[in-house]
Amino acid sequence: MKITITHIGTATVLLEIGGFRLLTDPVFDPAPAQYRFGTATLNSTAGPALTIDQLPAIDAVLLSHDEHPDNLDHAGRALLAGRTVVTTTSGAGRLGDGAVGLDPWASHEITRGTESLRITATPALHAGDVIGFVVEQHGEQEALYISGDTVYFDELDEIAQRFTIDTAVLHFGAAQVDEIGELPITLDGAQGVELLRSLGARNVVPIHYTSWAHFSQGREDVNSAFDQAGLTTHLHWLTPGTPTTLG
Repeated sequence: MKITITHIGTATVLLEIGGFRLLTDPVFDPAPAQYRFGTATLNSTAGPALTIDQLPAIDAVLLSHDEHPDNLDHAGRALLAGRTVVTTTSGAGRLGDGAVGLDPWASHEITRGTESLRITATPALHAGDVIGFVVEQHGEQEALYISGDTVYFDELDEIAQRFTIDTAVLHFGAAQVDEIGELPITLDGAQGVELLRSLGARNVVPIHYTSWAHFSQGREDVNSAFDQAGLTTHLHWLTPGTPTTLG
């Protein structure tokens, strides 16, 4: 599967697949900024590489979850209006406005003429209700996987049983929020290695590892874990704002 991917910031990427354009987890507020939700406070340290005005027309937004500001901030929430949004079932209920809610392994198709993309929700384990996504292009044997905010856990092994994953866009950062607990709630480098081995993917695109103070691991940590495993050739680091084609 051929994709062009532009990392905008945090977990926000622009995906161009077969003439369709998808946007993930939109975060577009200027930085630095501080957000309170519940008893926790999250601090952003860097803004997006592109502004909303610089985006092309978007066919759909893939929103892993709607409750955390490092995946959906104020500007990102405003961007959702009038667009197709695919998210969790609980998130669709909160967002309204025709948002499509999917439970894990449920699917939704986006079509234009004779072309289509099939979007399937995958399990995720985070703080709250979260999903990842598998995107399939009509006529292609291989698929794209987007992890959403998750740690590695056994249910993710089923992805490789159902799909042939060529490229995996993984949410790293080993995010830690004191109010939730000491354990990371997104992938660390070692878990990313485990997940790659489970998926059997050819390409790994790391995102969600910078621009927020609660991320405990960055690029060097991910590189180190993959280097120790002898898997660095699978990593494809993106330059924010610059399109990269894989496949």
